[in-house]
Amino acid sequence: MLLSFYHGHIIGIGESSIHWNYANKMANSSPSPSGSNFFLGPFLVMASAVAWALWFIIQGQTSKSFPAPYTSTTLMCFMASIECTIIGIFSDPKPSAWSLSSSMRLIAALYSGIICNAVAFCVMSWCIQKRGPLYVSVFSPLLLVIVAILSWALLREKLYVGTVVGSLLIVGGLYAVLWGKDREMKQMKGDEKGGGEEQAAAEEGAVEVTKAGDRDHDLEMQLQQGGGARG
Repeated sequence: MLLSFYHGHIIGIGESSIHWNYANKMANSSPSPSGSNFFLGPFLVMASAVAWALWFIIQGQTSKSFPAPYTSTTLMCFMASIECTIIGIFSDPKPSAWSLSSSMRLIAALYSGIICNAVAFCVMSWCIQKRGPLYVSVFSPLLLVIVAILSWALLREKLYVGTVVGSLLIVGGLYAVLWGKDREMKQMKGDEKGGGEEQAAAEEGAVEVTKAGDRDHDLEMQLQQGGGARG
């Protein structure tokens, strides 16, 4: 929240030598918005965050009953493609809006479909199956840090004190969560190892008791046989 809502003073580190000229062309050619909705935008952002959190939880439960991240990712992307196609047709039915004649549009569509959806969801599903939803979700705030850096490098946006402080807090929080998760995993492994040793000791004790009982039984049989022979 600090990174998003608080700016503060501009940090004078100069401008990046890397610049994306295509972004300037798009900014100059795009018409300015005629109006804005100060309620709908924040509401949709919060709804997206809640849906994203619910997806992590649902995926964590799904990975237990259906441990096939590649199949689940294929089905999820297929259904999302159908839904987005229907929404896109209703929002902008013009054929020109769907044209991929521009090389930039084609590259953006391929990158969004292959990297941002197929590969990303497949890797996240696999990580959730291995480490759980909490371990994967803590990396999501890093997107804000990456966006801030790329915006300064490619779009010539300014870096503010709030951006730097918020980024440091995000990195520090991520390190704290990963450190705590690592200690938790080590403790769980230690408990499992201790439980296994106790079970092995109990089984060994049971075997010793059984062997002692067998020896007593053999000794009793020998005494009975000796008594019978003397009689």
